[in-house]
Amino acid sequence: MRPTGPLHLGNYHGALRNWVELQYQYECYFFIADWHALTTGYEDTSHLQEHVHAVLVDWLAAGLNPAVATLFIQSHVPEHAELHLLLSMITPLGWLERVPTYKEQQSELKEKDLATYGFLGYPVLQSSDILLYRPAFVPVGEDQVAHVEITREIARRFNHLYGREPDFEAKAEAAVKSLGGRNSTMYRQLRRRFQESGDAEALARAQGLVQGNNRITVADRERLLGFLHGEGVSILPEPQVLLTATPRVPGLDGRKMSKSYGNTIGLREDPDTVAQRLRTMQTDPARVRRTDPGDPDKCPVWDLHKIYSDEPTRSWAAQGCRTAGIGCLDCKKPVIDKIVEEVRAMRRRAQEYEENPEMVRNIVTEGADKAREAARQTLDEVRRAMHLRS
Repeated sequence: MRPTGPLHLGNYHGALRNWVELQYQYECYFFIADWHALTTGYEDTSHLQEHVHAVLVDWLAAGLNPAVATLFIQSHVPEHAELHLLLSMITPLGWLERVPTYKEQQSELKEKDLATYGFLGYPVLQSSDILLYRPAFVPVGEDQVAHVEITREIARRFNHLYGREPDFEAKAEAAVKSLGGRNSTMYRQLRRRFQESGDAEALARAQGLVQGNNRITVADRERLLGFLHGEGVSILPEPQVLLTATPRVPGLDGRKMSKSYGNTIGLREDPDTVAQRLRTMQTDPARVRRTDPGDPDKCPVWDLHKIYSDEPTRSWAAQGCRTAGIGCLDCKKPVIDKIVEEVRAMRRRAQEYEENPEMVRNIVTEGADKAREAARQTLDEVRRAMHLRS
């Protein structure tokens, strides 16, 4: 996430809530993209460190767990910048100019001078952020699939230009051993059956054996799958998209919740202020009077009910709106109660970190150390492939 200030409910339900769940299902890397913040906010960086800290505390309050996921700050891992530089040497200019958000943001942010390389080249930096950790998946909503696709294209071009992985056979043999005694033996037997007789069942069983092993790295998984066919493995494996649910979170004015619209509810905003602002939130414009029936599908409060309310409450709200059996304030009350409860819990969990800034610094220092270890391994292979190392 870019550090543009404290997070709001749109950030939480659009991404952060999914991350909290994913960290217990995968090996996850989450970073604060302070360099990306400069692509549009390079003129005034005076509040950047304040925003970085605020986002970190919001993450921790929301439930990201540094004991199971790697949390760090982008600029604390300089390998991101080196891979960005190397990939920028091979990325065609036309690829960057056709990225959907390039012209959209230039149009939306006309007050900013975005005629910079940093803004044009941010997809290459984003690709470097991803490829540096050679991930199996990138969790995104449908509107961000195009960003991952250019990452796949850049990885494909790099692999085409610089060939296959050096010393592949030796690395594949080491990966076989890492499967463990019984699994290593089974993998070799299945591989032999497939290569000698084309046994499709043996291939499927071997692939399942590799893909179901959570003890090996993503790079070793790619090696073992390629080794089955007698092929090599790409130096920068192409990541897959992991589509995650991104419910529409309406702002106070009915539009999508966004800082640029000034219609947000902060994750750690004062609960009384939150309740008061939600009471004045826009509803179905057809309900001018209390006795006018409404349409939930035209009311932004209904989108909040979809996120916060159980089925009986949603049925009560929809029926009451359509028949004018309840007023808009009545309809809002269950949502207000849930959001205030959520905000209070965030504030309570955040207090521990606000009172112990050294704890937060230690978390990101340890996260950066772990991230750099993985990043160095990737860069070593990239440098050798490009003959920047012997």
